Amino acid sequence: MAIVPLTKPELTVLLAAPRGFCAGVDRAIQIVEQALEKYGAPVYVRHEIVHNRFVVDDLRSKGAIFIEELNEIPAEHKDCPVVFSAHGVPKKVPEEARRLNMFYIDATCPLVSKVHMEAARHHAQGLHIILIGHEGHPEVFGTMGQLPEGAVSLIETIADVATLAPADPHRLAYVTQTTLSVDDTADIVAALKARFPDIVGPGREDICYATTNRQDAVKAIAPKADVMLVIGAPNSSNSNRLVEVAKNYGCPKAWLVQRASDIDWGWFDGAAVLGLTAGASAPEILVEEVIRACGEYFTVAVQEVHIRQEDVIFKLPRVLTG
Repeated sequence: MAIVPLTKPELTVLLAAPRGFCAGVDRAIQIVEQALEKYGAPVYVRHEIVHNRFVVDDLRSKGAIFIEELNEIPAEHKDCPVVFSAHGVPKKVPEEARRLNMFYIDATCPLVSKVHMEAARHHAQGLHIILIGHEGHPEVFGTMGQLPEGAVSLIETIADVATLAPADPHRLAYVTQTTLSVDDTADIVAALKARFPDIVGPGREDICYATTNRQDAVKAIAPKADVMLVIGAPNSSNSNRLVEVAKNYGCPKAWLVQRASDIDWGWFDGAAVLGLTAGASAPEILVEEVIRACGEYFTVAVQEVHIRQEDVIFKLPRVLTG
């Protein structure tokens, strides 16, 4: 009797584009790599340079040492470079580094720095700042830390708008974290403007181009997908927002995974179409890893769904290029 070969079920992978690294993340990683190349190991990095374990471990293997605070740097290494993460830092951090005569390199994303400058400008004009963001996120710490205590009020939801009690409701401005849900933030801004008609906003929205593009790509894919996977870290704001967007736009079976090993293949029961994307801190090698893993269980056909071209590049600091 002839043996009938087992065949794998077919799986179409709708691959989001753009996905993965944004210009700010790419710049921050290059800063650490260039510092290691120019000055040698160790190079200290305050907090995770970006929210991705694979990236952090890779840089650690090259000689980067990750710390939480500057006082963790041993006295004998005070002359070693210390890099501040892409999320930005409160003003007191570079002030402390200067006080200690440390050599620091700021890898803050230029789009985060833009928000810092907006907040400082509004504060100088005597306006109280409303920051839309997620409590506890390092970008929020960094933005609030640009101004004196009490100068910024943090809100996370539309419900929070109703609880605001500013000293002067006619002297307000708002800024936002760069990695929020575009839809949710628009609703919060609308609620702010409805309650405080005189509130001043940014000339251009603070949510960065990469966050917007990755969410738009998920919106294009989610209605067609049986399962959606977002590659990213649990503490990555933009990655978590992609999962929420997928669920809101027609794919309730959406999960965040860091690596292919995190996948529960039971999620794919009865699935014929997988939507796949990666957060702005996730390298393309992890996307390829997930596609290879799918190939162990399915006959895979990949279709890239390209909604927008990204050509943004941020320059490296002169200290590394001169």
